[in-house]
Amino acid sequence: MTQNSMAISIKINKTKQSRIHLCDFNNIQFGTIFSDHMFRVDFENGTWQNPQILPYGDISIAPSLSALHYGQSIFEGMKAFKNQKGEAQLFRPIDNIKRMNRSAVRMAMPTMPEELFMEGLKQLVQIDKDWIPTKEGSALYIRPFMFATDDFVGVRPSKNFSFIIFCCPVNSYYPKPINVLVEQKYVRAFEGGVGATKVSGNYGLSMLPTQEAQQKGFDQIIWTDGKEHNYVEESGTTNLFFAIGDTVITPALDGTILEGVTRDSCIQLLKHKGVKVEERKIWIAEIIDAHAKGLLKDAFGTGTAALIAKIASIHFSGTTYELPPVEERFVSNMLYNELEAIRTSQTEDPFGWVVKA
Repeated sequence: MTQNSMAISIKINKTKQSRIHLCDFNNIQFGTIFSDHMFRVDFENGTWQNPQILPYGDISIAPSLSALHYGQSIFEGMKAFKNQKGEAQLFRPIDNIKRMNRSAVRMAMPTMPEELFMEGLKQLVQIDKDWIPTKEGSALYIRPFMFATDDFVGVRPSKNFSFIIFCCPVNSYYPKPINVLVEQKYVRAFEGGVGATKVSGNYGLSMLPTQEAQQKGFDQIIWTDGKEHNYVEESGTTNLFFAIGDTVITPALDGTILEGVTRDSCIQLLKHKGVKVEERKIWIAEIIDAHAKGLLKDAFGTGTAALIAKIASIHFSGTTYELPPVEERFVSNMLYNELEAIRTSQTEDPFGWVVKA
């Protein structure tokens, strides 16, 4: 029997005491409280073994753990929601495991069978479905991740890995429109690197530039290309969109930009609504010129955590460019409302994105 056709049996060990009473669902700080259980499966001797759901808690690691020293660590981000009947459901989970497997291949890590991922994910969400908040803009954030577990200090691909999924209830990542600084010194990604993957190191290298921008009064940064800093790539942890005239433009996937699930959802929704979309390089000069001519109607980031992060202003080379009031923007408001309605089954899902847990 191949790994992809494996019979899946997951051992379940439920917690003796839920911590859900500790969560104030009306006042959730993003990423600070976690649901009762997690899913874990380990890769040893060339196969995934011992899938189990167990109480959320600490894991024991050796100081020589390979992932800590050599960075073989990848992750995903996704969400669960409740529909109008109170049933738990997921948004495009297969796209997340496909992307995670692309990250795994790039990092010389084993791929995760889709059936094993989906079975573990669904059982975990069902067990912890009471943790799914129902307030508008909230969800159960789901974090799958994989890391190398060899007890070995030496530069080579690990032979052993752990895969874990845990969850946390969340509200909006950005509660208000953000002010962004165009980064012209630091680089997020470069050709031939790992910019298109969700590698943990991609986020580690962003900490200092983001911290410096925040010290200057900005919420986030816009990453630019690694050669000349002439065109935009991503903003913080989100893909970027600009509405210029009657066209919505987003940077093309050229190997340095993460292939966002929310990004793709927005592109499909825009085309479904008859809005012209272009995937191509966007020069900073083009954005500034569009602003000067009154053609820059909207700018926003998209991502699982943020959904739609509306940009209030863009700061570039000493000048701040204010965007139109958010309540006047058609594109970002429409996308937010449509995605929120589809994910919670308040409206029809013409794309087949919603999967019952």
